[in-house]
Amino acid sequence: MQTDPVAETYPAERLPRRMFRDETLLVLALSLGASGVSALISFIGSVTKPGGLKDQAATLNASAAPGRPWLDLAWQLFGIATALVPVALVAHLLLREGRSLRTIGFDRARPFPDLGRGALIAAVIGSAGIAFYLLARGLGFNLTVVPEALPDVWWKFPVLILSAMQNAILEEVIVVGYLLRRLGQLGWTPGTALVASAVLRGSYHLYQGIGGFIGNMVMGVVFVLLYRRWGRVGPLVVAHSLLDIGAFVGYALLAGKVGWLPTA
Repeated sequence: MQTDPVAETYPAERLPRRMFRDETLLVLALSLGASGVSALISFIGSVTKPGGLKDQAATLNASAAPGRPWLDLAWQLFGIATALVPVALVAHLLLREGRSLRTIGFDRARPFPDLGRGALIAAVIGSAGIAFYLLARGLGFNLTVVPEALPDVWWKFPVLILSAMQNAILEEVIVVGYLLRRLGQLGWTPGTALVASAVLRGSYHLYQGIGGFIGNMVMGVVFVLLYRRWGRVGPLVVAHSLLDIGAFVGYALLAGKVGWLPTA
C-alpha cells in the first residue's frame, strides 16, 4: 500500500489505529468538521430562499456588540482565542505521541523561507481567487461575501489582522498538517487523503456558495501538494494569513470606493 511521505507511522501497540480514528473525528467535530456541517446548513438555507445567491450576503467579522466598542472588542478577542483551542488540542495530542507541532512544520525553525514561500503563494492565489470569486458571483453561484462589518474604532484593523492569522493557523494546522498525518497513520493512500483534506476545506466555505466551495477545494489541493513537497505548514500559514489580511483589510479600505468590488 502506498503511504504518505509526510506521515510517520506510530507503533500500533502503544496507540492503536482505532484511537487515532476516534481522536481525529473528535478534533474535527470540535473544529472545522463542525464548521463544514454549519456551512452546509447555511448553504441549504441560502439556495431555498427566494432570490439569487448573489443578492444575498455572507458577512464575516461582524460586530458582536453594536454601539458598545469595549464589549465588542472583548467578544472579538474571546472568539479569536477560543477558535484556536483545537490547535492547542492538536499540539497536546502530538506531544502524547512523542512529537510536537515541529513535526508538521509549525515552528520558527525556518522563518525566512516560510515567509518568502508564503508571500509567493499568496500573490499567485490571491489574484486568481479574486477573479474566480467575481466570476462565480456574476454567474449566480456565489453569495456576496462581506469580509468585515466592524465599526470604525481604533481596534478594527488589529482585530481583522488577528482574525486572519487565527483562520490561517486553525485551518492549516488541522486540515493539512494534522489531518494528513493521521490519515497516513490510518493507512489512507496519499490520493485519498488529499481529496479528503481538499473537500473538507471546501465544505466549511460552502456558506459562500458553490464558488466558495470549489475555489477553496482547489486551494486545498495546491496546499496539500506544497505541504508534501516542503513538509511544513509554516509557508501555508503565512500565505493564508496574507490572503485573509488582504481580503479583510482590503475590503475595509475599498468597499464603496471602487466599482468592481461587490458590497451588500
